[in-house]
Amino acid sequence: MSDGHSGAAPHASRKGYLIGFALSVVLTAVPFWLVMTGVLGSVQGTAAAIVALAFVQIMVHTLFFLHVNAKSEGGWVLLTLIFTAVIVAIVVSGSLWIMYHLNSNMMPMTDMQ
Repeated sequence: MSDGHSGAAPHASRKGYLIGFALSVVLTAVPFWLVMTGVLGSVQGTAAAIVALAFVQIMVHTLFFLHVNAKSEGGWVLLTLIFTAVIVAIVVSGSLWIMYHLNSNMMPMTDMQ
């Protein structure tokens, strides 16, 4: 008798969810601590650390809670995630590039008076 889960990737255990939760809490608390204490000294260093920890947290959520890996659905879920990430990266970098060039090519407000 089939239970409807044949061929599907195994579901995560309670241990996996607890590990993911603990990592998520740590990856949320560390950036908060960095900002509140100013331990890195520079705003740029703190911002870079927060962005890096955000990417790590995205990976933790993807692996532990969304169960996206190379085995799920024959790899199509992972391929879809990669395609989506590439499209989002193109849109974000293109938008930043356009805004930078628009800002650098704008006439200063002092010339209009």
